[in-house]
Amino acid sequence: MGSYLLIAIGLINLRYQTGHTGVVQHSLTIIIPGAILLATTWIPAIAKKLEGKAVQAASMAVGLMLIVYAVIN
Repeated sequence: MGSYLLIAIGLINLRYQTGHTGVVQHSLTIIIPGAILLATTWIPAIAKKLEGKAVQAASMAVGLMLIVYAVIN
């Protein structure tokens, strides 16, 4: 669900900040990690590794940092 959240926030950021310089770059900074995470869930070998507590904690930390980046940006 976090990957969908990052994609949605990135697209909302892109729409509402249209006209600002660098908006595409900032939005892609949020969208691309979300899309990569979503894509990795469809690859069985990688999806199995995403079940570990350490990987989940790291993913959550990166996701929260990107959300904060989206809000500050």
